[in-house]
Formats: sequence, structure tokens, C-alpha cells
Amino acid sequence: MTGPAKRHNHGPARAAAEKIVRTLRSAGHIAFFAGGCVRDEILGLEPSDYDVATDAVPDRVVSLFPRAGEVGKSFGVVIVRLGGETIEVATFRSDGPYTDTRRPDFVRFSSPQEDAARRDFTANAIFLDPTGDGNVGEVVPGVQGLVIDYVNGRADINAKVLRAVGDPEQRLAEDHLRALRAARIAAKLGFGVEAATAAAVRAHASDLRGVSRERIGDEVRRMMLHPSRARGARLIGELAMQVPILGPLTPAVSAELISLSSLPSCVRYPAALAAWALDLAVVRGASDIANVVTSWRDSLDLSNEERDEMLAALRSGSLVIGWIGGGWMSHPVAARKRVASSPAFVMALDAFRGRWTAQVEAAERDVASLGADGIGLNPPPLVSGEDLIAMGLTPGPRFKAILDQVYDAQLEGMVKNLGQGRELARTIGV
Repeated sequence: MTGPAKRHNHGPARAAAEKIVRTLRSAGHIAFFAGGCVRDEILGLEPSDYDVATDAVPDRVVSLFPRAGEVGKSFGVVIVRLGGETIEVATFRSDGPYTDTRRPDFVRFSSPQEDAARRDFTANAIFLDPTGDGNVGEVVPGVQGLVIDYVNGRADINAKVLRAVGDPEQRLAEDHLRALRAARIAAKLGFGVEAATAAAVRAHASDLRGVSRERIGDEVRRMMLHPSRARGARLIGELAMQVPILGPLTPAVSAELISLSSLPSCVRYPAALAAWALDLAVVRGASDIANVVTSWRDSLDLSNEERDEMLAALRSGSLVIGWIGGGWMSHPVAARKRVASSPAFVMALDAFRGRWTAQVEAAERDVASLGADGIGLNPPPLVSGEDLIAMGLTPGPRFKAILDQVYDAQLEGMVKNLGQGRELARTIGV
């Protein structure tokens, strides 16, 4: 069987992982690359990180690598730092029952075959001997080393199919988050989800309500920050996970994902969420924004910054398309400049462009004109609080209102120097 891989010039992470493998081998142990890094090499992708699997128990790994961290030692996982890289080294294991639907109650150190059998998806359950000097494995074109495949994962990779290892019902029941991971990984790789695996995901979709919002949010964040975000969102809808993930304000049926599909490859997470909310029609006007953002903040465990950025992006976009006021050009020059110079404005344009292309492009033309008017979108204020104090005004709540009015006049071109600004401030402050 020939794979689709292309040879890469591998970086320091692979070199560090290979050195760990060689050290373990020289000490008499079995050691392979494992998981997503093997899958990515077979696909011709550059892995973002490398994991090593071995028959060496954690205490033995720590003895061989004195700087190792024992964070996951109870589950057979040790973190090894080598050459500036951080590599996860896990002992081959088989898992006990998952009564908390997240982690096994206990683990038993085992063989490579048993370790592969307890993993989530076949594409993630392949090993690689990077040295190529072992007595197991086979050559795959473009992959450096020998591939060891106990679960027929290479066939699924070649067929671009994401399939659960063994019984899909059991794999999904063990860890309910695997349902969401299936959508994210399939979308990222451009894979379809095998029929029995998809049926198990649908059957366990409602179980996602019991998964911690932090874990849900981490998976959704990773999905939305990848260019395949629209495929991932579509799979979430098709596999009945939309309501369990996003909450009761969200429709169960997936919508046409025009806004998500129109986003640039690299966008901030809140912009992607704003686009998703627009696609799902949970935001149909300015009055919906606060409720939806509050709901998604809880559902996805958003940080305060992410919540505020999503809120600001939706409100800024509402100005652009006319949900607030009579359209972008109906607002004063100062108001348009303030909005256009805020970080949320770029996110708003990204989120709204797919569905309101004409309005967004008109706003961009206006902003370009405003930025070239000799004043600028965000010039330094001519008048400061210190200036107001020097004029004899007493600090207090009125200060901000005075400074805002003077700055608006500056943005409009009605105040052109410090003297004019002070005069206007004096008039307002009387």
C-alpha cells in the first residue's frame, strides 16, 4: 500500500523525540513515535509536536531522563524536556473502565498491540520506529522510519476516513469528548467520518452536556482557529452536537455556513465565533447580541477578553450593516472613526463580510477615505486631563464627557490645535 506522504525536512522536535527513542532503545526498551505525529507524517504534514510510546515504566523513564516531569505518572505519562523541546513519553498501556467518562479508573502497562487498541481513532493509533533499525514495521513512501500498524489505520488514512478503534460505542462511551474531537480531527484532515463511528457520535452527542465546559471550549477553540473551521462546524450540526455544545439558544439543524466559510485563514477566535453565530441566525439584530454572547460565554468557557471581543465585533458589525442606526454612513464622522480604530472593527468586517459583502466593502472605502483626511482615524488627543486641571476645572465624572466631546470635535476637524481644544473644553465645562 502506498501512502500520500511527502518527505519533509524535519525540525528540532522530531530530532529530540528520536533521541529519546534511541536512548530508550539503548537501555533495552521498545520505543516508537505514537499518535498524531505518525498520522501527520504519513499524510505528508509537518507535525506540531511528537509523542513517544515505550515499554519502559515511568520510574524507568525518569531514571533515564533526570529532568523529566511526572505530571501524568499515574497514567503512565512522563514529560521529557530535551534540547529546548517538550516531548510526552507514555508507557504502553491498556485502560480500565471509564466510570467518570473522561479518564480510566486504572491503567495496566501492556504491549504496543494493546496500547493501539485502547486509542480513539485508527488514524491516531499507528506507531513509527523513526530509526528504521527495528525488526517490525514496514516502509511507507516519504516517511522516515518503519510504520507499525495494528489497527489498519493506514488504509483509513489513504481512504480519508476517520474510524473509531474497535467498537465505536465503547470508544465514545469511555470519553464523551471524543464525539467533538471526531468532528475537529475529521475537519482538520479533510476526512469523512465512518458510518458506524458517526452513528456512535450521534448516539452520544447529548452526553456532551456532562463534559466540563473548559474541555468543550478548548476543542471548539482549536477548531475555530483552524482554516477548516467551517467543515468542523458543519460536522457538529450533522452529528447532532450543536445544542449540547452551544446551548439551548442554538438551533439543532446546521445552517448554511457562509460567514464561517468566508473568513480569512487566520482570524481571532471571537471573530470566528461571531461569524458562526451569524450563520446559525442566533443573532438577527442588535437586540440578540448580549443574550447570545452571554450564553456562549458559559457554554464555551470563554475568557472575559474573548467574551468582550465577540460582543464588540458583533456590535461593530451591526453599525456597519445598519442594525444600529440607519447604516454606516448615517453615523457622525467621529463615531465612525472611533469604531474603525477599535480592534473589534477588523473582527467585525471578517465576521460580517460573507453575508453583507456590499455593506462591508462600502464601510472599508469610507474608512480609507477618513484615514486620508489629514486628521486620521485615531490621532493623539489635543487636550488631556492635565490640561483641564491647568484650566482650573475640578476632576470628576464630567472630565470624561468633556474630553470625549473635545476629541470628537478634533476627529471632525472642528478643533485643530490645543488653543481651540481648551476653548471648547472651557465652554463645555461651564
